[in-house]
Amino acid sequence: MSLRPSATRLSAVTRDLATQWSETKYYWRDLKSREFEKKYLEELFPAVDRTVALMEQLDKLLGKIKNECE
Repeated sequence: MSLRPSATRLSAVTRDLATQWSETKYYWRDLKSREFEKKYLEELFPAVDRTVALMEQLDKLLGKIKNECE
């Protein structure tokens, strides 16, 4: 079992979301759009980056554990 594919997928869909949000902001430029970005996205992107890094560390640890048990 490897976490790397899941981490890669999470990173990719988050990049897609960021791209889509950038395109959306071109059309949606009011107070509510700024509130939405501040409430949901400003915290989401850094949290995903931290999560992906932790998933990669955990994947390495699981690989090490598997190798030691074989």
